[in-house]
Amino acid sequence: MATTARPEHRERAQVAATGLMLFAAVLLFVSGILDLFRGIMAVAEDDIYVSTPNYVFKFDLTSWGWIHLLFGAIAVVVSFGLFAAKTWARVVGVGIAALLIIANFLSIPYYPVWSLTLIAMYAFIIWALCVVKRDTLAD
Repeated sequence: MATTARPEHRERAQVAATGLMLFAAVLLFVSGILDLFRGIMAVAEDDIYVSTPNYVFKFDLTSWGWIHLLFGAIAVVVSFGLFAAKTWARVVGVGIAALLIIANFLSIPYYPVWSLTLIAMYAFIIWALCVVKRDTLAD
């Protein structure tokens, strides 16, 4: 016996899906801006970062700056696609958030508390983008 969803249930699901997409879009936008600033700081002035000489994944801080600058810019662009509820933005948003989790993990020795904070923010973004069912969003 097949049951159909009640109209009020579908309406609540739509509101929840829209709210989660908005949450992910705002969080991705803010996190992307913060990564942009972090990249600018690393490219412009290396002195503000901690120096950890025996870290396995050691890169030049200027290289980390360019990596964060590039990924942050992509995150900001993708957040605009999320504001428009585009499916491509959800897919790219999960991918860029995953790459930024990896980048922040690898840069923990240079800016530990901030790296862990951004890892948590990107994990929330991935969660918000993955829990919304495709059929609840109008593309």
